[in-house]
Amino acid sequence: AQLTTSGPLLTMAFLSLVYGSLSDRYGRRPVLLGSVVLFICGCIVAAMAENIWILIVGRLIQAARGACGLSLARTIARDVFGTDGLVKVIAYLLMAYSMMPLIAPPIGGFLVDGLGWRSVLIFASCAGAIIGLLSYFILYETRPASDPTHRQRSITAGYLELFRDARFTALVLQSGLCSGAFFTMATGASLLMKDYLNRPASEYGLYFMLFPVGYWLGNLASSKLSGRVAIETMVLAGSTLLILTAIGMAVIVQAGYVVPLSIFIPGFLVTFAQGVALPNTQAGAIRLAGPLAGTASGIGVFCQLFGAAVFTQFYGLIADGTPTPFMSVILLASGLSFIAGTIPFILARRGNPLIG
Repeated sequence: AQLTTSGPLLTMAFLSLVYGSLSDRYGRRPVLLGSVVLFICGCIVAAMAENIWILIVGRLIQAARGACGLSLARTIARDVFGTDGLVKVIAYLLMAYSMMPLIAPPIGGFLVDGLGWRSVLIFASCAGAIIGLLSYFILYETRPASDPTHRQRSITAGYLELFRDARFTALVLQSGLCSGAFFTMATGASLLMKDYLNRPASEYGLYFMLFPVGYWLGNLASSKLSGRVAIETMVLAGSTLLILTAIGMAVIVQAGYVVPLSIFIPGFLVTFAQGVALPNTQAGAIRLAGPLAGTASGIGVFCQLFGAAVFTQFYGLIADGTPTPFMSVILLASGLSFIAGTIPFILARRGNPLIG
């Protein structure tokens, strides 16, 4: 059963690398439409599953589409709106994403209680079909004309070209490490509320709303400051807030003040910091990539999902029911994120800073 969650996350992480490169070579529209077909097929397979293994296969096929949406949404935004103001556009996308944790669970709960768990998958397949039709009739090919040698350039060569840029590498690593801190916070908060504080799930659900609200407000701040503050400065600001929050929470928790607010107020600040940094890391990486924008977007999504998977899994291995492992992993991820976020700022002072 655990594989129905972890398996799709890893699938999305690795396939995001493939979709980004494919979209650079063959265009955004055919890759996106093909992924929608995959999603619908995955929903049908999962809905018809008679055992857990068939359900896992269906979920993996679904995830194959999810990776495409995460990668190409940012890339298409860059194609349509250009690099000027890209931070604002990506921030708006992420603000929309942040609302889904508030909307999806009630819909899923209503369907499961009223019609059974298969109805969730049937609903998802119908939604996928609608998205596919809208994409087919409305979405045009947005990939700009590339240089004549682009199709001959191998995917590996594209990766090597991007990772030669220290700023690009630091930006995508910062996004992954920041996501690792956030997902560890979300996972650990659930366990601490249930097992350490003995609080009901309903109370956790109410406090959890602080996470998407913080993320939404952080992205709002990024959108308002877009074009006025350099991307590297915003990334450093988010990274600094993240590490200061982690240190402050560690001091409070280790002093014995373990109550819901000592977890969720820092959690709000962590997600706010992520909202400040993430649109800027993504926009900065895509701007630096030039014609390899799709590949850069895929790498960014991979780092986010892989960082989340690595740090939450690490926390799961060392968790002992106390706050100490929780704080240790968050401090580790936040500290590494701060280091990665500092590098672009230092390099920008030697050259031209990026303005979102």
